[in-house]
Amino acid sequence: MDRKLEVLKEKVMEGHLVSKEEALALAGMPLEGLCKAADEVRQKFCGNQFDLCTIINGKSGKCSEDCKYCAQSSYYQTDVESYPLLGTEELVAQARYNRERGVPRYSIVTSGKRLGGKEVAQVCESIRNIKETVDISVCVSFGLLEEEEFRKVKAAGAARVHNNLEASAKYFPNVCTTHTQQDKINALKAARNAGLSICSGGIMGLGESMEDRIDLALTLRELGVDSVPVNMLNPIPGTPYEGNPRLTEEEMCRIVAVFRFILPKAFIRLAGGRGLMEGHGRNCFQSGANAAITGDMLTTAGITIKRDLEMLQELGYQVAGR
Repeated sequence: MDRKLEVLKEKVMEGHLVSKEEALALAGMPLEGLCKAADEVRQKFCGNQFDLCTIINGKSGKCSEDCKYCAQSSYYQTDVESYPLLGTEELVAQARYNRERGVPRYSIVTSGKRLGGKEVAQVCESIRNIKETVDISVCVSFGLLEEEEFRKVKAAGAARVHNNLEASAKYFPNVCTTHTQQDKINALKAARNAGLSICSGGIMGLGESMEDRIDLALTLRELGVDSVPVNMLNPIPGTPYEGNPRLTEEEMCRIVAVFRFILPKAFIRLAGGRGLMEGHGRNCFQSGANAAITGDMLTTAGITIKRDLEMLQELGYQVAGR
């Protein structure tokens, strides 16, 4: 292992916070040594605990926002199915299905800038029903809600709020113009003020630089985010990013490893795009990642729960909350 890499790894293990300059240097180091060091940092701070979750597309399509990667935006012509907020029966049934297969965490994700007041009330009733009948942790991704609404969501039984920052503050205006990254940060802070934990990350492959990715990770560290989804862009036909080249698995391993150095204690979660990787992210799980979304994604197929659990067992991980 490169001596500079070894020294920085030891410093991180002793509590050092990696600077932007150090992170940029890490990004240029030989991949094999970088991934090995990142996995050692993961082992030091997180052990073999692995956080596995599933998501359900609780409301689909007709979104008012112009995020250039998204099949659900009303700005673009895609094949995505559109439907209103799912009812309680279906949300409870899917939660039970996932829990019976060994997944401890279940996230309800809805399209649109934010849920309306009646929708919040409806989905809070659904969350209450889930918590009364299924032993599963509930996460939500309901857009740019206010603190009062997040308090209602928490009172219903939700534990965590998800809202991706997507990219660095500098690059975000290239991705979306109908809301700002600060709007997202404000929502995350409102959720935390309401007593909820927060989950936030980004999408890799939007055209951003490695510096942008590092800036994103540093912002997440400033916010104290401890669940960090790392998505790989799956270019969707009909969206402005349909022609973007896919990142390689080596690039994703490098990104994950650098994120681990910046966020040593976080659950770094492979999310969208994992199904495009050979081995479904196995190499990333040996490069610092220790969490994933399993099952179907929002508008693309994921990996089966059974297959994921088998892989994680082979890698020596223990799924938290099973």
